[in-house]
Amino acid sequence: TMAVSPAFLLMDRNLLARKQNARLDKQNDLGWKLFGKVPLRENAQKDSKKIQKEYEDKAGRPSKPPSPKQNVRKNLDFEPLSTTALILEDRPANLPAKPAEEAQKHRQQYEEMVVQAKKRELKEAQRRRRQLEERCRLEESIGNAVLTWNNEILPNWETMWCSRKVRDLWWQGIPPSVRGKVWSLAIGNELNITHELFDICLARAKERWRSFSTGGSEAENEDAGFSAADREASLELIKLDISRTFPNLCIFQQGGPYHDMLHSILGAYTCYRPDVGYVQGMSFIAAVLILNLDTADAFIAFSNLLNKPCQMAFFRVDHGLMLTYFAAFEVFFEENLPKLFAHFKKNNLTPDIYLIDWIFTLYSKSLPLDLACRVWDVFCRDGEGFLFRTALGILKLFEDILTKMDFIHIAQFLTRLPEDLPAEEVFASIATIQMQSRNRKWAQVLTALQRDSRDTEKGSPSLRH
Repeated sequence: TMAVSPAFLLMDRNLLARKQNARLDKQNDLGWKLFGKVPLRENAQKDSKKIQKEYEDKAGRPSKPPSPKQNVRKNLDFEPLSTTALILEDRPANLPAKPAEEAQKHRQQYEEMVVQAKKRELKEAQRRRRQLEERCRLEESIGNAVLTWNNEILPNWETMWCSRKVRDLWWQGIPPSVRGKVWSLAIGNELNITHELFDICLARAKERWRSFSTGGSEAENEDAGFSAADREASLELIKLDISRTFPNLCIFQQGGPYHDMLHSILGAYTCYRPDVGYVQGMSFIAAVLILNLDTADAFIAFSNLLNKPCQMAFFRVDHGLMLTYFAAFEVFFEENLPKLFAHFKKNNLTPDIYLIDWIFTLYSKSLPLDLACRVWDVFCRDGEGFLFRTALGILKLFEDILTKMDFIHIAQFLTRLPEDLPAEEVFASIATIQMQSRNRKWAQVLTALQRDSRDTEKGSPSLRH
């Protein structure tokens, strides 16, 4: 090995030290400001308050007391850093200094920005506080209502359900925790369906599903008068409709927690009422009941609900009776909203275009779910007339908009209502609708139209196929 002289090592070490010092000096020389490259200050990482203080020290004039506007910034809890960088910073050394007028103008702009930011923050805080207070009031109201329903009304249902106090509570909305129980009592069980009957119908439905999936023929001999093709079509339609039921909730689709329950109720119903079978829209009604009742009770309520005259007319597609319902609706439409009624007539917009979907699903597909449940609350109290009163309430709520639309836009709007409908506004609009025409209520008008339907069919709206 070669011997290295000490002088060479010393020279090499000094050379390395000079290179490192040169690199550090170069880093210290490089500093970028807003308007150009200048040397960085020793403490470049300054917060906004230090920058502000330095600016005030430089720009302040002892002979002139600070204006009230100049004191605004000192009372604020925060500083917008972007405005500090843009306005309060001095110009780089290689540029002329700011004139006093420009510096004062920038200071005022900065103060105005800070004040506006503070106002926005205060406004947002007030909005959040109002929301919190409203939520607390709502929760307290619901808690008190739950106690009233559980302790006073439900134990004395037969004597209290039709009282003025209960009807008022009903209108305000039934608390979710007791809603299922109230619905069951209000809908009733005229068909005397038991849990055992549900189990039998469900077992038959499962057997039929197995039979069709394996291509068997045992089910073809059941339910004389109903072809295997019709039954298979119902089963396929159930499967398809379930996937489209409240898709945003993701609880009824395949793999969801309520998929099997919904499938069971709809399948059992097709076995319980093979003459009706499955009709599109039933899945939404069954789904709403499942959200509020357990499976067997939901089936009992579902079967009794569909057995009501209005629902049976629609689900069995009784054209004559459906036309009568539409005619009755138009009587009250003209009575309550004559201007909009005339506009619809002028554009040949018949009720079936928008009412069929609303009635088939009891508004559960057309309205937000919480609002639809409130409609169900009063529907269970007042009966089928409230479904048509709700329709008039919706039309009244949007009357000003609808009177400016043509046929296509009206149909599109009513078949796809806004998703953010506020419940209080909708119910306030419904409350203004009077279901009386020439001193006749809904049931009386409907009965008269049914009796004279053959002779007065000319005045009924035409049903679209």
